Amino acid sequence: CKMGRTGDFSQAPDFGFRASQNTYYFGYKLHALCWLCGVIHSYDLSKASAADLHYMKDVKHAYHDCSIYGDKGYIGADVQLDLFETAHIRLECPYRLNQKDWKPTFIPFAKARKRIETIFSQLTDQFLAIRNYAKITNGLFARIIGKISALTILQYVNFINNKPIGRIKYALN
Repeated sequence: CKMGRTGDFSQAPDFGFRASQNTYYFGYKLHALCWLCGVIHSYDLSKASAADLHYMKDVKHAYHDCSIYGDKGYIGADVQLDLFETAHIRLECPYRLNQKDWKPTFIPFAKARKRIETIFSQLTDQFLAIRNYAKITNGLFARIIGKISALTILQYVNFINNKPIGRIKYALN
């Protein structure tokens, strides 16, 4: 008698912690690179328990000679130095309030961060990206790709019609 499923758990979901809402969850984590205007450029899914810094290893091999603005999960002088030395990527992160060398956030970065957070809120609220009943990992990935593609198409429709790119409901009118 053989087991009905394979023993490969490398893509299996896992438990993770969402610090912004102080909750634990089971599933995957979406990592995305966005333009400053809010359009998603590239993305990846990882286990919920995977540290955000592991995604930077993929970024290091895919991009070079650019600046990336990350959230507070990417803070680390050694990571920033490694990215700059290997791929000339400048990683900017907002300072935590309890850091020794705290500086206020650069205003254009704060506005871009708010725009990108709005995009992720639209993905979770209007496209229901969190609620997903896929039975296999490939089905989940296909559904996430479809939702991100739909969001990008609506942003493009707004761009063509000279409407604000972040207000996707304008494209539906």
